[in-house]
Amino acid sequence: MKCPHCGKELKEGYLICENCGEEIRIVPDFEPEIENSITETLSTLASMQEGKDTEKMPKLDETDVSLLQESEDTAGNGNKKIWVILSLVLLFVVALISYGLYTYHVQTAEFQIDKAKSYADSGAYEEAISCLETAYAQYPDMAEILFLEADYYYLQENNDAALSALMRIIGDERYAAEDVEEAYDKTITIYANTSQYDKINELLRSCPDERIVTMFQSYLAMEPEFSYVEGSYAEVIPLKLSSNTAGTIYYTMDGSTPTKNSQIYTAPIFLETGEYTISAFFVNDYGIESEVVTKTYIINLSEPTAPEVELYSGEYSHAMMIAVEETEGCKIYYTTDESEPTSDSVPYTGPIPMPLGTTLFKFVNISEEGISSEVTMRTYTLKLRGAVTTSQAVNNLVTRLVETEYLEDAAGHNKRQVGTLSYQFSSVLLVGGEDYYTIYEYYDDGTGILSRTDKVFLVQVYTGDAAQLSYDTKGNFVANPI
Repeated sequence: MKCPHCGKELKEGYLICENCGEEIRIVPDFEPEIENSITETLSTLASMQEGKDTEKMPKLDETDVSLLQESEDTAGNGNKKIWVILSLVLLFVVALISYGLYTYHVQTAEFQIDKAKSYADSGAYEEAISCLETAYAQYPDMAEILFLEADYYYLQENNDAALSALMRIIGDERYAAEDVEEAYDKTITIYANTSQYDKINELLRSCPDERIVTMFQSYLAMEPEFSYVEGSYAEVIPLKLSSNTAGTIYYTMDGSTPTKNSQIYTAPIFLETGEYTISAFFVNDYGIESEVVTKTYIINLSEPTAPEVELYSGEYSHAMMIAVEETEGCKIYYTTDESEPTSDSVPYTGPIPMPLGTTLFKFVNISEEGISSEVTMRTYTLKLRGAVTTSQAVNNLVTRLVETEYLEDAAGHNKRQVGTLSYQFSSVLLVGGEDYYTIYEYYDDGTGILSRTDKVFLVQVYTGDAAQLSYDTKGNFVANPI
């Protein structure tokens, strides 16, 4: 065998060239006995190196030395081969682990998301979405993946695909509440930007989270709410219709289906005696219409009895008081101008002095529910024979007030006020068994506007004597002469 380095013929069994000194990497076969001898010898040499059992080491003859040299060369080559094999195995293991780690890394959501963002930054949205789909297949519970996918579809103006990605979050219970809320927000934004308000209404109507519905209720068109449940009532009810947000409520009261041409609700609907079928629907500011709601109400009210007036109609020659018996739960109103009495007429608060001349009184009871009774009518004629006229009675009063220096002159000037005082006839009153004209005092501050003072004067119907009205301890009328 020749040396592969210098070409010199090698001696048999030599692994190192005597000419160039290079090692020959060919391991000859040897018997197990030789291997055991080498192992024993190497152990002995190791003991010698460590300085142990030096004295006990056996002496070697020339044959043993030669054999030892040959065995050492053979063992050295064997060890090197083993190390080469171990190195290759180690490299393979490291490569295998590295490949496994790399394979695991490229499959992680973070890697795919970063890769998708890198593609998106360069405008390669399709490649970015492909990365996200790969990540989603491995990690379907990561909302971030679907949000990015929806954003990239939206940037490509593919709204349907963007909405599909967002709906995967909305329809999956495993996502956190804040992720679902964000998905609703993005979905509603897309619908609003494309004026698909009916889709928003449909989406919110099916949303189980009341908090989210409240957040976006301006887009929602819920059926109008009625302030009273349908049924029978024994009172007038002020029915109120309300909506969940800004918009318009249209309604009908005859059971017909309402349209945008129907009556617009602006104030409570007062339902009195009778049967009513109220139908209504709501239209929000985005033009979305709710379903029609219909409710039926039956109002059964008992009409109050007509007022009972104690004084009969007729002609009277003395001052009389007109008294009306009050009914519990009702208020009495009356008129003297022949018009029908309503709750806007003069309320009855106590006996009324009968006016001079002929007067038609109309009285009505109105219940707390607003139901009116039949009207009670009385006609009275008061004639005072031999009495001074009402104008003469006023003149007599003014003259007497000047005489007592209450007034400076008949024009009504006085020292206490800048304006003037004037006097007007009101009614005939029975005081202490005598008939008196009641005369009210008014003050004019110079603007022409009259305001009534708290003084009421009296003039005796037949004598014309002036007095001032007051009350005794029992509340009876008293005429105090002036």
